[in-house]
Amino acid sequence: MISDPGTPTLDQLRVFLTVVEVGSFAGAARKLHRATSVISYSIANLEMQLGVTLFDRQTTRKPQLTEAGRTVLAEARTIANGVHGLRAKVKGLLQGLEAEVHVVLDVMLPAERIVDALKAFQEEFPTVALHLHMEALGAVTERVINRNAVIGVSGPMNESIDGIERVGAGNVELIPVAAPNHPLALAEQNAPGAGREFTQLVLSDRSELTKGKEFAVLSNRTWRLADLGAKHMLLREGIGWGNMPTPMIQEDLDSGRLVPLNLPEYTSGKYPFSIIYRSDLPPGPAARWLIERFVQQGAALQATR
Repeated sequence: MISDPGTPTLDQLRVFLTVVEVGSFAGAARKLHRATSVISYSIANLEMQLGVTLFDRQTTRKPQLTEAGRTVLAEARTIANGVHGLRAKVKGLLQGLEAEVHVVLDVMLPAERIVDALKAFQEEFPTVALHLHMEALGAVTERVINRNAVIGVSGPMNESIDGIERVGAGNVELIPVAAPNHPLALAEQNAPGAGREFTQLVLSDRSELTKGKEFAVLSNRTWRLADLGAKHMLLREGIGWGNMPTPMIQEDLDSGRLVPLNLPEYTSGKYPFSIIYRSDLPPGPAARWLIERFVQQGAALQATR
């Protein structure tokens, strides 16, 4: 018995996997267009190199995997899958595809749009590694500017930034909401300025691009949150009021956990999305496909309204 196994060739592993797949040496020979004796010789050499018996040839007519064979099988499949993945990635590179794409999305972008785009991308470009980042407000544009993402789907934070290209991608409706027991929700008609007297939950970020800027802030009292999910949770618990994207809270509106507020100053508003990328860092084929997907989504939603 050897203590230091040799290194099998990829062809030996291919023969081994084929024998397991078809269940016989003769079947593997037919599938690989080789003589049965060549298949037997290849398996014998593999067993000699590894120092283990892979098939039980004594007790059954069909080759059955030994315990060692089952262990080797799992590793052989991992190696084969790795080789297939390597070849697919290199084929993509030869065709001009990116090896990876970094994309940053605004937290306001509806979940169904994100899921649709990412699932379709994985099906269309299985060899391209997609890296997803979620940010709020100016942090989306900041990632693109700093080259941490090749494309972004941003809110209205980058209209006047040089070197950033923009493509419209629809919008989402924002409405002011609160829990049904909130004073602003209990009033049939709020007086002008009523929202200023209660704590407003405001989405914010630490980006320098949005430092000192206010977006639909009406109240003199604000709690600033960098997490849209945390804002959503606090609103449902009756802590303050705030503007939220309608798709994210539709179930809460249907169940009555949140109610729209009747505020004279602000009943609803559109939060527009733009796909952004650096002028000096144009997106490759896979990233361009993703851009077009978001554009098509926006156009389809616009057509249904």
